[in-house]
Amino acid sequence: MTRHVAVIGAGIVGVSTAIWLRRAGIDVTVIDRGAPGSGTSHGNAGVLAACAMVPVTSPGLVTKAPGMLLNPDFPLFMRWGYLPKLLPWLRKYVAHANEADTRRIAQGLTPIVGDAVEQHKSLCDDLGLDDWVRESDYCFAYANRAAFEAESYTWALRKEAGFNPMLIEGQEVRDYEPALGPDLGFMAIMKNHGFIRSPGGYVQALAQAFEGMGGTILQAEVKDFDLSGGAVSAVHTTQGTVNCTEVVLATGVWSKPMMAKLGLNVPLESERGYHIVFEDATGGPARPTMVASGKFVATPMEQGVRCAGIVEFGGLEAGASKAPLAFLRRHAAKAFPNLKAKSEVEWLGHRPATSDSLPLIGQVGDTKVYTAFGHHHIGLTGGPKTGRLVAGLIAGAQVNTDLAPYHPQRFSTKT
Repeated sequence: MTRHVAVIGAGIVGVSTAIWLRRAGIDVTVIDRGAPGSGTSHGNAGVLAACAMVPVTSPGLVTKAPGMLLNPDFPLFMRWGYLPKLLPWLRKYVAHANEADTRRIAQGLTPIVGDAVEQHKSLCDDLGLDDWVRESDYCFAYANRAAFEAESYTWALRKEAGFNPMLIEGQEVRDYEPALGPDLGFMAIMKNHGFIRSPGGYVQALAQAFEGMGGTILQAEVKDFDLSGGAVSAVHTTQGTVNCTEVVLATGVWSKPMMAKLGLNVPLESERGYHIVFEDATGGPARPTMVASGKFVATPMEQGVRCAGIVEFGGLEAGASKAPLAFLRRHAAKAFPNLKAKSEVEWLGHRPATSDSLPLIGQVGDTKVYTAFGHHHIGLTGGPKTGRLVAGLIAGAQVNTDLAPYHPQRFSTKT
């Protein structure tokens, strides 16, 4: 049988994988129930956050978390009715909030995100899509030096990974970013970063380029694998059966039920994220800016200024909550007091959160099913690198990255 890979998921990871597979001369069908780039890859801060390799589960989280949840002015929210279902995952998640695990996870994430700008450029190379990727500084705005130094543990890990910020304060901050409010007087500036001017549009453009390379996109829902011969030979969808020699599972948090069909119970939860686009806005930042007090990022995009961030736990079924959106508006108005927009667009999406903060990248046993999901809030940043790695595994190319930290069978096989 001629090699034919079915890629499940038309977000940045799936489409990136598909493009690299086509470059290797392999036939590919991308399958998704939605249009390319319409899911989680659409709704994010758009930052190519190469320095975002430190997990949330740093030492001290266990003692701090209850206060964070009860503080209405902290960007962590819980739909309390979901807590009983969340608890098994949550226990595993917070168990990693120690020095050894934090360092191990940071070392694991660095190869996936550390060269993000270069990876996105390589993905776009010869596709005529370079204009979607904008090189820029990535800024972290603080009230003062003391607030910056309160995060010294995170910055020390970044420095060890080669990410050294330029620090400015006082009038230098005003000169560098006039849009910032008077309460933000200190800034850590990361050079050699970037952003995508419209994440959803970018993934759509990549998908169109993939079709131009001879790839196929099928809008359908995948229901099951055919593993009757021990290795996958087809996927069954709502639009019929797609025969294939390999499968790539890149459908984010919705990958969990598909993994269960392989006998793997992956501890995967939705890290619910929000954004507000202030359309045709004025008074916003000139480059992506993380406002440390609110843990959200404001990015100048094609539509306007997008403010994105927030972590809410509440599963896949519940609709948007009012409190996270109110939080974003309140903190955006404080950080950028002259921000004005013609209209606003709200969004809620589901970021795939593994209990150990590392993605799943690799083949499940000898099934010919390859995983490429579980990136938490760094999916856009690390999508092209992940896709390149998985495509390399399938094509038999040399992979110069240690994939052991991302092994898809590192969790219990008990379902």
